[in-house]
Amino acid sequence: MAEDPQRNFRSAYYEKVGFRGVEEKKSLEILLKDNPLDVEKLCTFSQRFPLPSMYRIHVWKVQLGILPPHSDSHSLVMGYRREQYRDILEALKAIRVVHAATPQVEVYLRMFQLEAQELSRSSELAPPGEDDENFLSIAKSMEEIVEDPVDCYWLIKCFVTQFNNKFGDTVPHLPKSLEHYLNMEDSRLLTHLKSCGALTKLPYDPWFWRCFSGCLPESSLQRVWDKVISGSCKILVFVAVEILLSYKNKLMGMKRLEGILQFLANMPQENTDAIVTKAIDLWHKHCGTPVHLV
Repeated sequence: MAEDPQRNFRSAYYEKVGFRGVEEKKSLEILLKDNPLDVEKLCTFSQRFPLPSMYRIHVWKVQLGILPPHSDSHSLVMGYRREQYRDILEALKAIRVVHAATPQVEVYLRMFQLEAQELSRSSELAPPGEDDENFLSIAKSMEEIVEDPVDCYWLIKCFVTQFNNKFGDTVPHLPKSLEHYLNMEDSRLLTHLKSCGALTKLPYDPWFWRCFSGCLPESSLQRVWDKVISGSCKILVFVAVEILLSYKNKLMGMKRLEGILQFLANMPQENTDAIVTKAIDLWHKHCGTPVHLV
């Protein structure tokens, strides 16, 4: 189907005057009026465009299965979700696993463990393992994005569960994918990272297993999570590639592995929006843009 030149002109004009996404917002509002909601179309929309902040949490809840496609049931289902949240929390308090001083993200972790029947029966809870640290990192970022604790818990739980189930076998291969695309974009930078011994030591766990939580400010992070929640973990590779490309001059001037790793662990936060925008463009360039929206 041929593209509408008038629509392209309008979109270009909107973007030029600072109203990028005006038509996309209208398209999303039309999709959200469907009953039942078409989850596949919502995922395609999220893959193509950034979600407007006013609809983001609602769309995430639908995409993650927290809310069903039938809009008529949303209030009822969220009522059940709130009851379940209260019941789990009260159970943890009754067995004295959590108390008033327990950090909220740890409360979420213990709730998640209780539901998954992974909570230690001993009086002394084991310190968080690696998977728990991934959960806690994602929880801390989600807590900054979502105000309501019930919504926050369900989003963390379903995000982590979906990510592990859907992409758990793929994530170990993402470093190789990063090497492939970085070689295509800047082979000289790749060679430098290899020569310093940095390529195998890059912060892959926070980048890939924690989906950049703790690495990017939430305003930038949520745009990456739009893509992950709607079905792509490949976006994580392109965010990593774009971080390396954006700081190429800095990295090329470093010869010591420790310096490179320290810089990436304490990455400047001021231009992360631009990095994410470029990463999404790079992702679309190499992987294509979903077209079957309607």
